[in-house]
Amino acid sequence: MSDNSNSYISRTSGLKAKDYLGYAMVDTAGCLVFALVTTLLQKFYTDIFHLSPLFIMVMFIVARVWDGINDPIMGRICDTVEPGKYGRYRKWILYAAVPLSISAVLMFLKLPGIGEEGHYTATCIYATCTYIFFGMAYTVLQIPYGSLASVVTTNAHERSKLSVFRSIGAALGSIPVLLIASFAYADRVDGAGNPVIGENGKVITDLQYAPVIKGVIIMAVVSCIMLLIAFTLNKERVKTKPQPPQKGAAKKAIKLLFTNRAFIGVTMVSMLLLAGQMFTQSFYTYLFNDYFHANWMNLATQACTYSPMIIFMFFLPKLTGKKGKKEVTSVGMTIAALANLVLFFLRGMDPAKLLWIFLAMNFISGCGLTTLVMQLWAMVTDAIDDIEVSTGSREDGTAYSVFNLFRKVGQVLAAICVNGALLGMHYKYEKGAVQTLSNLKIMYDLGTLIPAIMFGIMAAILIFYYPLTKEKTAELQISKEQKLRESYENREIEI
Repeated sequence: MSDNSNSYISRTSGLKAKDYLGYAMVDTAGCLVFALVTTLLQKFYTDIFHLSPLFIMVMFIVARVWDGINDPIMGRICDTVEPGKYGRYRKWILYAAVPLSISAVLMFLKLPGIGEEGHYTATCIYATCTYIFFGMAYTVLQIPYGSLASVVTTNAHERSKLSVFRSIGAALGSIPVLLIASFAYADRVDGAGNPVIGENGKVITDLQYAPVIKGVIIMAVVSCIMLLIAFTLNKERVKTKPQPPQKGAAKKAIKLLFTNRAFIGVTMVSMLLLAGQMFTQSFYTYLFNDYFHANWMNLATQACTYSPMIIFMFFLPKLTGKKGKKEVTSVGMTIAALANLVLFFLRGMDPAKLLWIFLAMNFISGCGLTTLVMQLWAMVTDAIDDIEVSTGSREDGTAYSVFNLFRKVGQVLAAICVNGALLGMHYKYEKGAVQTLSNLKIMYDLGTLIPAIMFGIMAAILIFYYPLTKEKTAELQISKEQKLRESYENREIEI
């Protein structure tokens, strides 16, 4: 590809610090509330609403079935409506800000009777409605946001940096909820005011509603403000025309996605990545509270998982540019799988001695995960470029709706694994329940083995199935330049 300033890629690039900050801020704001779901909601449902793990699992599955209808609809809306003065994708940041924040608070709002004895059915209905409302509001933000990168810049290196900044933004947005998960507990006491001791000799602690709802409200308000700011900072450089309504257009667009190995590969990897992240974030709240009796580990383990980003952000774009995204991420996921497998084989150690080894292995696993987390969104855009170059069709909204749908399938997989593990270990969710020693041993085994398997499968997909090597990605960028030229000359896009 030529570096000539007249090239079409150079005319649709040139990002400044403001652009990277504004793009990252959207995911920071989104993750402020989404992290409530991935980290805290499962524990909140069992310990505050006293919902059974079986119902929670079924509810999550039902919500994802609805997403199977809702997400593609949102994708087609993005591809077919007129852009308007705020652009095609950017405007949805503005539209989603308030509904998303309100829905986040409603999920954790304990209305009179909800979560109390004699109101189990009402609690189930309330939890289902508020959870689905949140999912729909999050879809309105995330599908257009995923598509936004393709019109912010067409330069491969800048897209790689956008992916890094997005990942950092997501990590920053996920941290505040850990303060709630770590410190919203109090020792359980009996009628005489004495601490209640479990079978392992440790004082039992319970999640408290008041600090949870206060923290949720603060995070929701901050999320809304950040989305409004991010809306002003983002800019669409490629102005695409809406797809004309055609019978069967959506079906044809989706069919093209599932004939492209790059898109299938990165979608499957992303699905398992989210499943693994959500499983550990949700299940660790049980593991740290009941097995290690160290709720501060919620914050510490996330610091170990995400702190590698601080280091990797400075050289990962250059490393992937030199070695290739596929090549770097496949090695990273192999490392993550092995680190979790080591933890599984250390089962049986005294939890007090194992604690620091657990955190160290989480740091090693985090280093591996970081390579993929920071490059995932650039890999998605590469896959969409591959579809456009090979078929002449580009419908970002539809592509990201399918991609986002499979990420939600990852949420289902996480819910099945979390609640299946709780059911398998006979977790006691009734008010005042105490876990047995045998239950806790099973909890540790499943908490380490399940992510090891997920990350191992992801490594295999990247190594053996995902086709965009460094060489093929470079060839794709050259073809993309030619495609941009043709689209501009045919007046399909404006620059």
